[in-house]
Amino acid sequence: MNNNLASIMNTSSLTVPKRALCAALILVAATLSACGDKAKEAKKPGQALASVNGEEVTVLQLNEELQRAGVASAQQDTASKQLLQVLIDRQLLQEAAAKENLDRDPKVMQAIDRARALIIAQAYLQKKIGTPGRPTSAEVEDYFNKHPEFFANRKQFSMNELVISSNDLTPELRSAADGAKSLEEVAVWLDAHKVRYGRNQVTRSTADVPPALASKLLGMPKGQLFVVKEGPRAMFISVAEVKDAPVSLQVAQAQIEQFLMKKKNQEMASAELQRLRSTAKIDYLNKSMMPDPKATPALPGGAAPASAVAGADAPAAAAAAATPAAAADPAPAENAGGTDKAALDRGVAGLK
Repeated sequence: MNNNLASIMNTSSLTVPKRALCAALILVAATLSACGDKAKEAKKPGQALASVNGEEVTVLQLNEELQRAGVASAQQDTASKQLLQVLIDRQLLQEAAAKENLDRDPKVMQAIDRARALIIAQAYLQKKIGTPGRPTSAEVEDYFNKHPEFFANRKQFSMNELVISSNDLTPELRSAADGAKSLEEVAVWLDAHKVRYGRNQVTRSTADVPPALASKLLGMPKGQLFVVKEGPRAMFISVAEVKDAPVSLQVAQAQIEQFLMKKKNQEMASAELQRLRSTAKIDYLNKSMMPDPKATPALPGGAAPASAVAGADAPAAAAAAATPAAAADPAPAENAGGTDKAALDRGVAGLK
């Protein structure tokens, strides 16, 4: 309050009109003071970290990015500066897109609606399910004992591979591979026909690939060629060595606990979805789109129930994608008995 107002308040000879004026001035001063305090509170240091063409980038936004990135506390200072630049760049791109009305593009709006629906659905499941309790030591040990192929009897494969483009996997190349006695003979053919390829040496175990695929690998003679076609790539692979690589319960315990918790979470999510379906009225207007009664409903985000600690999201049918060169199917995904191609690709991803 300024000195002029103070002098008016302290004057005892005020008339009624002057008293009314004084009261009004005091009210205005108090209101302006309150607004000033709120403005200072909204703009207090640390709340807004940057301004991009008038749009603020806030601490809340940065904290969200740090949380999603899983940044360790010791690295937060450096990461915060980097992520702030990411947020600024994102704001610049968003503004540029809005100027070109891309936020009104039907495809963009559809993608936004999908993302919003997924976030809300996942938030509901998280609220309903919460975090499952840690499995007991007995549960962990029971899983360990029931899956020796992943742990006590685990085998390790050392493999060599030649990687080419799927478009180069011609009938002529398949015929040459059928008659080849080694991977080097295939490489000689590729060099002679000027087919570009890359070489890899990979190590995988029976815990990294689907069980049926592991069985195929274990049953193959050392050095036998087989072909894997995966999306834009095709690979000629031979197993160079198979050796024992057991894992103890002590070493595997944390991995098993994580898997069992994830499995429990998915089971609870599936149960909630079944409950919601049982109470809902769902009409399929196109009868041909009705689901198979035996099919398991997909979880929000496309998650599917897991079946093993490693390679869990790959169906056993994925083993069909890895066949001896003499019997390789040029398009395994098309003849996998209806198996989803993405799942099939993930099934052979253990050989990458």
